[in-house]
Amino acid sequence: MQFQLTNEFIDQVEQLIANNSGDQLEVLLNELHFADIAELLEELDTEDATYIIKLLDSEVTSEILIELDEDFRERILDKLTPSEIADELEEMDTDDAADIIAELDDDIQKEVIGHIEDEEHAADIVDLLRYDEDTAGGLMAKELVRVKESWTVAGCVREMRRQAENVTRVHSIYVTDKQGKLKGRLSLKDLLTAPERAHIKDIYIPKVDYVNVNTEADEVARIMQKYDLEAIPVVDESGILVGRITIDDIVDYIKEEAEKDYQLAAGISQDVEANDGLFKQTRARLPWLLIGMMGGLGAATIISGFETIMTTFPKLLIFVPLIQATAGNVGVQSSAIIVQGLANNSLKGHLMARILRETSVALVNGIAIALIVLIISHFIFYTSYLESISIGIAIITVIIIAAIVGNLIPIFLHKRGIDPAVATGPFITTSNDVFGILTYFLIAKTILGF
Repeated sequence: MQFQLTNEFIDQVEQLIANNSGDQLEVLLNELHFADIAELLEELDTEDATYIIKLLDSEVTSEILIELDEDFRERILDKLTPSEIADELEEMDTDDAADIIAELDDDIQKEVIGHIEDEEHAADIVDLLRYDEDTAGGLMAKELVRVKESWTVAGCVREMRRQAENVTRVHSIYVTDKQGKLKGRLSLKDLLTAPERAHIKDIYIPKVDYVNVNTEADEVARIMQKYDLEAIPVVDESGILVGRITIDDIVDYIKEEAEKDYQLAAGISQDVEANDGLFKQTRARLPWLLIGMMGGLGAATIISGFETIMTTFPKLLIFVPLIQATAGNVGVQSSAIIVQGLANNSLKGHLMARILRETSVALVNGIAIALIVLIISHFIFYTSYLESISIGIAIITVIIIAAIVGNLIPIFLHKRGIDPAVATGPFITTSNDVFGILTYFLIAKTILGF
């Protein structure tokens, strides 16, 4: 049965901590999965959570720390000594250990690394810290099973048994030459069915997908998705096998990027959580709200420039919110499709052909909406024929402009190295509001003769 965290269970844990009943608490928690314990810890205060981390074995708490929210984990790590942190990192895969140690201050990092007893493990962690977090080098783990092409099958099996002790999950067996350069991969079936004295060079599969340490994380995700890979080897500039990226690592990366893009699309410029402080929340939201405010002031300025037409045809004001909403919605739809295409590398074809196709779609949608609005405006709001025609033509024009802007802005931002997800939020909405209002009144002025 799946674990359900209840208030009663939280109260029970807090009572055991208050009574310093460590033995009873350990028995209670040992029945839970580490992810469930992580969920529990995030409902406790930092002192109680730290008490549990210090109580349980490092084999369990190392997994728990990985699952915790980054800010909450940082507060717990602040209450652990460098030696205690080192004990946790000893039990982690190198990629997870590197991610956590990167969150520490530089002076604390040195102390923690100095307390790690396994010198090879410590060296691997330090090596991973060299890479940018959004590259293959920043995502990879050092733990893997590698065999040399010159080995016999019998020798290979013995060496694999030794290496597998330090690998949580064996996804693939990689073959290298004497210098450590990646040559291919080894099928477990071929290994088990081959004669013991056969050499690995005679049975390994030379075709293997791999990435370079400097390959962008987005490209790594695309390759793994395209070829349905559970893991992918990573090589350095010389072709030396230096690590591997597993599917769980790339899924975590994709999830984090999706959350960032979602916040960008909502006009939040920094990565924030619901429980973050007032200042951090304000700093993340205020810039785009100010941009929206400027857009609103721009629209108000445009409207004020057409006072004559508003005085003569006051019913035109009724449809201003419709024009703004339609322009914003169309722009967001168009930009979202482009952003998605840029993200998964599925955006193909010439730019002009894409703009023409988007314009055609916008024209069809615009005509459909304009006909409905034309009928409603004339028979319900009793606008004149010329007013209704002005509104209908304005809607068609606004939709086409919004669609084109929604296509071009993400592509422009992408080429300038800016995350195009920015375009799907207030940026598109605000710009299209201004363009929409200006277009609306210019068309009305032209048709109605003012």
